[in-house]
Amino acid sequence: MQLDNRILTKAESLFFKYGIKSISMDDLSRELGISKKTLYQSVENKKELVIQVFQNLIQKEIDAVISIRKDADDAIDEMIEVARYVIPMLRQISPTLIFDIQKYYRDVWLLCEEFNQQEVFTVIKENIERGIKEGIYREEFHSEIIAKLYVGKTNLVIDEDIFPLKEYNKENLFKEHIQYHIRGIATSKGLKLLEKHFKKLS
Repeated sequence: MQLDNRILTKAESLFFKYGIKSISMDDLSRELGISKKTLYQSVENKKELVIQVFQNLIQKEIDAVISIRKDADDAIDEMIEVARYVIPMLRQISPTLIFDIQKYYRDVWLLCEEFNQQEVFTVIKENIERGIKEGIYREEFHSEIIAKLYVGKTNLVIDEDIFPLKEYNKENLFKEHIQYHIRGIATSKGLKLLEKHFKKLS
């Protein structure tokens, strides 16, 4: 059953702000201004709600990236515009959200992992191949290997053991991650474009 968009949007907002464990179906129904009985007519249980919220979130990201790739001036512009889409979400994420998913909602964590290993990997691989054709990425790099390294480093960025939130800002981490990736593969022409496009993230 596909949930009403208002339920998905409100649940996503609450989960991002407070984590999943601390938000009950009572909390959600109260925020929506509906009875819990009405809410349960739309969704079977909280687990199903969490799965649908993240399925919807992933689809929104896929759709946004398709649009960004279509409109981007070049491969580096594409990467920066994707970062501009992702960073506002990072600002909203509660410190407990990722912990809750990993500990209590393993199916959702595996869904996110699959998204990273397949969708994100493909986008980065094709971005590298585009950049090589445009002469802004160096052609000696193996696109598949670099794309896998990128996905692996993205997982490190959200790892609380490596980058505790008390010490590291996730927005800054992601900016460093993007810049590190592009500088590592860019040609001199690409570095000039990076300087131009990166200003959009400031």
